[in-house]
Amino acid sequence: MLSSLLFISLLILSLAILACLYRVLRGPSMADRITALDTIGINVIAIVAVLSMMLQTQAYLDIILLIGILAFLSTVAFARYIERGAVFKNEGDR
Repeated sequence: MLSSLLFISLLILSLAILACLYRVLRGPSMADRITALDTIGINVIAIVAVLSMMLQTQAYLDIILLIGILAFLSTVAFARYIERGAVFKNEGDR
């Protein structure tokens, strides 16, 4: 019973990643694309956690932490890029 629920959750999470991938490719703004990338990172963390439960091991917990750190750093870097985008556009006006 539990394994079927875990399999269904993997299926739902993979569908959520596909929906976010659509938003990354077709997002109306850069902020929407960055939010979708962050959501993909969170969904990947959830998939690894579900796989860890399915395989009944704690070996993947370090991987979950690493993916979380990388997702956070990439979101901060992209947000900083958006914030400074206006500065780069105005430099040519001098």
